[in-house]
Amino acid sequence: MSKQTLRLVLGDQLSLANPVLVNADPERDCILLAEVAEEAGYVKHNRHKIVLIFSAMRHFAEALRERGFDVVYRSFDEGVASLFEAVEGALADSGAEALLVTAPGEYRLLVEMQSWGAKLDGSVVIQDDDRFLSSVEDFESWADGRKQFRMEYFYREMRRRYNLLLDSDGEPEGGKWNYDADNRSGWRSQVEVPERPSVAIDTITADVIELVEDYFPDNPGKLSDFRLAVTSVDAQAQFDWFCHYALENFGTYQDALAEESPWMFHGLISMYLNIGLLEPLAVCKQVESAWREGHCSLAGAEGFIRQVLGWREYVRGIYWHAMPGYAERNTFDASRPLPSWFWSGDTDMRCLSQALTQSLDLGYAHHIQRLMVIGNFALLTGLDVGEVCDWYLAVYVDAFEWVELPNTLGMALHGDKGLMASKPYAASGKYIQRQGNHCSACRYDPKQTTGENACPYNSLYWHFIDRHQDYLTKNSRMGLIVGGWKKRASDDRQAIVEWGDRILATILD
Repeated sequence: MSKQTLRLVLGDQLSLANPVLVNADPERDCILLAEVAEEAGYVKHNRHKIVLIFSAMRHFAEALRERGFDVVYRSFDEGVASLFEAVEGALADSGAEALLVTAPGEYRLLVEMQSWGAKLDGSVVIQDDDRFLSSVEDFESWADGRKQFRMEYFYREMRRRYNLLLDSDGEPEGGKWNYDADNRSGWRSQVEVPERPSVAIDTITADVIELVEDYFPDNPGKLSDFRLAVTSVDAQAQFDWFCHYALENFGTYQDALAEESPWMFHGLISMYLNIGLLEPLAVCKQVESAWREGHCSLAGAEGFIRQVLGWREYVRGIYWHAMPGYAERNTFDASRPLPSWFWSGDTDMRCLSQALTQSLDLGYAHHIQRLMVIGNFALLTGLDVGEVCDWYLAVYVDAFEWVELPNTLGMALHGDKGLMASKPYAASGKYIQRQGNHCSACRYDPKQTTGENACPYNSLYWHFIDRHQDYLTKNSRMGLIVGGWKKRASDDRQAIVEWGDRILATILD
């Protein structure tokens, strides 16, 4: 029986709240999901990410069939080259007269979809994705007329809009909007890190793992360690576990770096939010309820909600506000090639080796590893912005361009001249030592700036300050640091810069 409308569901839109599914009728509509080569291969995606998305897509297709929908599913081994090829074939097979799709999260794909109408006989309707808590238009209204964008003020408006962590007078609980200063403790094995439960690998996931191992043998990702949820039920169970066992210590140690555990007390839900298995407002409300019931500190609850309600929505707003030219920005003209060891983790810098290896093997690193270890190194050494962004997009399971590009180019690399963040997030080895215990297992000494045993972050930090001092002097948060650097004895400055030159000439091979 011919269908009236073909409804395309992308691999990061696996939610019944997806606008194309909200009013879908099994009698009239056909659903298409497709694992296509173009999307799986435009960067060297981590195999955990590919397994997560393909398996979640297959499970979601089964859930739709259980609801009576006619689902067209194209698996990767069928050799479908592109989404357009999948759409064209499904339209012909179903007899549908129109295509309905929710707007994608990446600019390149939106541009492609906007060209489909001219190529197809039927109509193509692209609906707004209303699963985010701030629409593109909402962000533009907030941004209009502002000389500077700052997440903190955006976040406060979002708190008010959704009535989260507010008292009966509409003021922030505890009298403060932001408790970030209470959430910066370093790690010295103070408390036991709870063992996280595994997610059972069913037949569908096992088949996907086999497929990914066959078709993507050279991509990063140690699939023997695959442990991600691939259904909304299992993702919710993982989040429930976090709220019960880890949320209490999440805020305190969210910035900590630890040898003992890659996960620490983090939520590990960004990948589920980003593909639709969890909904952002629901997880924020659940954490607020946990605080009101006495299961975590106000600082911990606020820190979690700020990441989801504030940062995640702010990042998406920045992306759509600044594209398409955003990807070409490069404040410091950074152009040094990405070292080959970024794909192996083979470096003597313990913190960096741990963060890189963990990222490659598991597709995961928490925000301080991404920002202040890997991103900080890329910033200090002037690694090519495009290559670094492509690496982040490839390696992490939660990476889609709308969230990855602003976080990497804007936050980690300060490539947008402060549109995203108020200062470059540059730091020496002393910051990394303060946040965790990697330095005790490293051959380099964070107390030394020059010499064979000196932590490379130290001389690289001052080398960065020196070579970009004209720009940094104009930054209100960096001017004092530049001033202090200029006051140092010229012999000291010369020795540090020369050692930084030596590090740059050797460590990036």
